[in-house]
Amino acid sequence: MRRDVFTADHEAFRKLARDFIEKRVVPDYPIWEKAGRMPRAVFEQLGSLGLLGTAIPEEFGGAGLPDYRYNVILQEEAARALVTLSTVRTQLDVILPYFLAYADDAQKSRWFPGLAAGTLLTAIAMTEPGTGSDLAGVRTTAVRDGDEYVVNGAKTFITGGLLADLVIVVARTSTDPDNRRAGLTLLVVEDGMPGFTRGRILDKMGCKVQDTVELSFDDVRVPVANRLGEEGAAFGYLGRNLPQERMTVAVGSVAQARAAVMTTIEYVKERKAFGTPVASFQNTKFELAAMSAEVEAAQSMIDRAVLDLVDAELSGADAARVKLFCTEMQARVVDRCLQLFGGYGFMTEYPIARLYTDARVARIYAGTSEVMKVIIAKSLGL
Repeated sequence: MRRDVFTADHEAFRKLARDFIEKRVVPDYPIWEKAGRMPRAVFEQLGSLGLLGTAIPEEFGGAGLPDYRYNVILQEEAARALVTLSTVRTQLDVILPYFLAYADDAQKSRWFPGLAAGTLLTAIAMTEPGTGSDLAGVRTTAVRDGDEYVVNGAKTFITGGLLADLVIVVARTSTDPDNRRAGLTLLVVEDGMPGFTRGRILDKMGCKVQDTVELSFDDVRVPVANRLGEEGAAFGYLGRNLPQERMTVAVGSVAQARAAVMTTIEYVKERKAFGTPVASFQNTKFELAAMSAEVEAAQSMIDRAVLDLVDAELSGADAARVKLFCTEMQARVVDRCLQLFGGYGFMTEYPIARLYTDARVARIYAGTSEVMKVIIAKSLGL
């Protein structure tokens, strides 16, 4: 269906991204899957082309264009090529907004040039063992000691934590028995700070090119100059970025579902059963037709929400609706696509297998489908 989301500038950016992904990412992607990460050099190449710094002010090496549509294009082009860009999505869509919104002038001068250039990699450490969706239950502590905070605690499921130079840590700086959400603070822990260690590299069923690790903090001294925003205000900061974080997952879900349909169409045209192309069977045609309709419906929903997000009008409830619908759609479509591959769909040499395993986490991170339903229900007065 016709889309009216992007301008000529966006399409020029799309061409640049598409060329880079086809030439630099696709050929080496199987190697990165086995290694469990994308090389740092590739982040730097993305940065040198201006693909990482669109939202960063020009004075720090960026383009000064805080337009989420550029982020959408990167996801769409990676999915189109049946690859991912490792932790780029997390860095641009989830982490960078905190730096843009809350970094002071000194922090901008220290960190923004490296973020735009791809020489500084980032992660955000929210989840802890035993505290997933309940951020108010964070137990990692940060105790003020003069011009430093002393941080102690552990985090898990940290995307990009292995290579990160800067880790935004959600830590508890005070406790209010009457308000569990109060007293959380964002602190930027830098690679090499004594007491900051990386634990296990977690072995996931999907998203193999995204390194995911455990982190621990043992009396890590973090300068007050590394605090993002005000002390005790982190819960509010985290809530304000949730619509974009959830949109990011939904955008990826639709792009990957579309890629699954396209690669399945190619496969069934070539694959024969009983001497006839699988594409000629009515069931195949009906299944792909129905899946195409689902993808287009989700795409229309995404495009409307993207424009609302760019205009700062996307509500938390609408972001939840979009994430719920698009991730559940992705699960249905990718599963049905894999079925059309038959036994070969179960083989990892075919991209549909990776699309299938990668899709499963979309209904979990950035808020589970169940949490999305709670948010939507509240918006209905229920």
